[in-house]
Amino acid sequence: MASPISANRAELLAIANSVATEKMIDKSIVIEAMEEAIQKSARNRYGAENDIRAKLDPRTGDLRLWRVVEVVGEVDDYFKQIDLKAAQKLDKDAKLGDFIVDPLPPVDLGRIDAQSAKQVIFQKVRDAERDRQYEEFKDRAGEVVTGVIKSVEFGHVIVNLGRAEGVIRRDQQIPREVARVGERVRAYISKVERQNRGPQIFLSRSHPDFMKKLFAQEVPEIYDGIIEIKAAARDPGSRAKIGVISRDSSIDPVGACVGMKGSRVQAVVQELQGEKIDIIPWSEDTATFVVNALQPATVSRVVIDEEESRIEVVVPDDQLSLAIGRRGQNVRLASQLTGSQIDIMTEAESSEKRQKEFAERSKMFEEELDVDETLSQLLVAEGFSELEEVAYIEISELATIEGFDEELAEELQSRASEALERREAAHREQRTALGVEDALAELPHLTEAMLVTLGKAGIKTLDDLADLATDELIAKKRTEQRRRDNSPAGPKPAPRRSERQEDKGGVLGEYGLSEEQGNEIIMAARAHWFEDEEAADADSSQ
Repeated sequence: MASPISANRAELLAIANSVATEKMIDKSIVIEAMEEAIQKSARNRYGAENDIRAKLDPRTGDLRLWRVVEVVGEVDDYFKQIDLKAAQKLDKDAKLGDFIVDPLPPVDLGRIDAQSAKQVIFQKVRDAERDRQYEEFKDRAGEVVTGVIKSVEFGHVIVNLGRAEGVIRRDQQIPREVARVGERVRAYISKVERQNRGPQIFLSRSHPDFMKKLFAQEVPEIYDGIIEIKAAARDPGSRAKIGVISRDSSIDPVGACVGMKGSRVQAVVQELQGEKIDIIPWSEDTATFVVNALQPATVSRVVIDEEESRIEVVVPDDQLSLAIGRRGQNVRLASQLTGSQIDIMTEAESSEKRQKEFAERSKMFEEELDVDETLSQLLVAEGFSELEEVAYIEISELATIEGFDEELAEELQSRASEALERREAAHREQRTALGVEDALAELPHLTEAMLVTLGKAGIKTLDDLADLATDELIAKKRTEQRRRDNSPAGPKPAPRRSERQEDKGGVLGEYGLSEEQGNEIIMAARAHWFEDEEAADADSSQ
């Protein structure tokens, strides 16, 4: 009959073999965990103060136990030290300062110790399994995987991926899609994170890239790289748009994605629970792409504001509802597809907007330059909108306007410069009244108008400005696509530049400063900090 030790060792070896096979991890990791567990049990028997080591033969189950002790002249710690005479009985070559092995008889692992050992082993195996899962999936973000729904917890779907589990969070599911335990499901790996409770594999069925991957599976030309999906936007479960381009002029990218009698696109639509997909030819020309993206609506004109990353689209009156789409869906998807905010307006609204801007600019030139209405309107008609444009344009270019000569051009430019100086003086007076320090006026890139804006925001000293981050100074606030409806009052026209200032995030966001300029301003404002530190260091060294 086997001894208790042999039985326990045999039991642990059986556990090691089954766990290594089941968890698909290296058996040596399990053996190492077992040795650690046996060491723990042995310390409980011989004393926790001992440095006890264990070695388990992975084939025979033979167990060797020993303690490591240091050879010393005079023993202070009998658990970890041994005198030279006793040491030489164990190892005749032992000398002072050596660490030698003192064999120990095997311990009888009782039921409690065996259970404790199992817990240690399972914990270590669990850690090894988590490491394996993370290593296996960490580079697979962006792939589409298939799994079986294991459970639904608080609306989140847990998916068994075979050797790991993934989760489709509620906000990454297709709306109104019912998840049933045991069903197979395809999903997109959006990210993989290492967390204390193990690797977290986040899956998505609402991500635009999931739709891209599905098309790559259904359309061989996309898989082969002949056709490329340049952009995609989704309203999950409802509607989507993709922009495609072909690298082979003989292949129609839209037709290839649709397939014979719509077979290819229908396969994707079925996987996405009936989501309607508009397949649009992609174009490098932004205006052309916007026109395509707003299909099926007809577009009359596209005006692109690159500085503001906005696109103004004019459509016939009878196309407004179609261009906007139900609850703004069509224009919202087109905006996502192009990466720019799109403002939709009718021909009548566009005309009204242009007339209003024309009148405002004409009035401004008429007052600032002290000219008659005809001359101010002529300047606006020629594309001038700011005093700076008149003040700093080449005289020869200004003189080429019909009805102008060089003398008139010089006079207009002189009046524009004087008007700018008056504005600057007025801003300087306002800035002083607000209590903004003169030191701020010496910083690069800051105008008196900017200093007034800073003063109104409570930034009046170098320290006030130096405390800001660059984004807080110049960043523009991201705004969501405006949702518009066909209300009785009619949709509102796109905001003018002056009306868009409320959309800025930074204090000086309306002035269009670059990040580099913002950094220069902040660093210049902080310069006195370093000067003060250097002065303090110099005083302390004296």
